[in-house]
Amino acid sequence: MTHARGGAADRPTGPTNHDLPGTGVPEGALEPAELRAGDVRPGPEETTTAPARKETSGKARPTRISGTWVAVIAGLLVLVVLLIFILQNLDPATVRFFGAEGSLPLAIAMLFSAIGGAALVALIGGARILQLRKQARRVRR
Repeated sequence: MTHARGGAADRPTGPTNHDLPGTGVPEGALEPAELRAGDVRPGPEETTTAPARKETSGKARPTRISGTWVAVIAGLLVLVVLLIFILQNLDPATVRFFGAEGSLPLAIAMLFSAIGGAALVALIGGARILQLRKQARRVRR
């Protein structure tokens, strides 16, 4: 970004060429280009160069694909732990819900209740997201 320089704050406080005796520069002569008011050339602090590529220290940056693989592996580990839990808790349990009654393995009953809770949270969260999107559309108009 360039800007006009040369205000009183930008001028040197020491003597300039035309202030020194015997320099042959008459009083009121033009100052060097670096000191003129209205100079819009970028100074050394303003010059920008293209950023150099960072040297990699052998460590690759994570990508979306690698994140997906990490999620798949984590999901498989949770699935294995869940399967072990189900196989170790096959004792029958009587479940009553809104007048209905049935018997099924304890782990399966717990799995159904967890799935029901997750579905309820997803339903409420989805409704809230739709509400916020609708509100954002109104604000944009």
